[in-house]
Amino acid sequence: MNKYKEQCDAFIEYLQIERNASPYTVKFYVKDLEDFFDFLNAEGVVGLEQVSYQEVRLYLTVLFDRKLNRRTVSRKISSLRSFYKFLDREGYVSTNPFIHVKLPKADKSIPGFLYREELNKLFEVNDLSDPLGQRDQALLETFYATGIRVSECQGMLLNDIDFSVGTMLIRGKGNKERYIPFGRFAEIALETYIHDGRNQLLQKSQVPTKSVFLNAKGTPLTARGIRLILNKMVEKAALTVHVHPHKLRHTFATHLLNEGADLRGVQELLGHENLSSTQIYTHVTKDRLRNVYMQAHPRADGHNSDQRGDQRGK
Repeated sequence: MNKYKEQCDAFIEYLQIERNASPYTVKFYVKDLEDFFDFLNAEGVVGLEQVSYQEVRLYLTVLFDRKLNRRTVSRKISSLRSFYKFLDREGYVSTNPFIHVKLPKADKSIPGFLYREELNKLFEVNDLSDPLGQRDQALLETFYATGIRVSECQGMLLNDIDFSVGTMLIRGKGNKERYIPFGRFAEIALETYIHDGRNQLLQKSQVPTKSVFLNAKGTPLTARGIRLILNKMVEKAALTVHVHPHKLRHTFATHLLNEGADLRGVQELLGHENLSSTQIYTHVTKDRLRNVYMQAHPRADGHNSDQRGDQRGK
């Protein structure tokens, strides 16, 4: 890493300032670069300018030999392509050896989601007379009502919630902002927590904060803390499924589409830049489409066909 510190530091600065990348994104870029630098050292490549298409192909082989999935390999190659594009622009290198490398197609995995029965069990486990129970209920209702990411939830401030119109201001990836509506159940849970439980928790720290969700000591919850809370709810509900914030995000999108929501509307709610990211949820609408078909198509089932046959006979 030290060998390429100047180029790496310049690239990180570019990510932070020009591309407005989050610390989480920068962390993965750095990790991918360090992995590639280790490969170059092992292969005896003396500098970034010396990397050719042949070294890139060899690196791909090494990644697949390590049994990495296609999504991870694709991310690493994409990171290095951006890195070399930056190096080329700044004059560190004269060519980008990654420019003609085709990214491996990612394995298409169907996102997991919760059924209504499983959700109902989760909604029933919290003690709403207890400040932590109120917080946990508000967390759960917020995730299901909005489909936000755990980082978006963790960074939510009191002023971001507008109860008068029932919307939340969400700061997503790259500090992109969007407004998301929320319903009556989330409204009740949030108002109960903010006006009661949160005040009780805040008294334990005596440190003012605008963060919505606090831990037992009265300081802002971390993303890890939110995940632990969900795990405890699952244990209380005696569910056999693994529940994490992103699964609640999947559930939000799945249930909306199953009830006939427009795909582009769901895209905006989720904060997806590309529609293709939202389309992974369309598989779950098959049951709804089948019901529509069975109810509407003239020859969908024998009962309807017989009735029409009778009508034709008349």
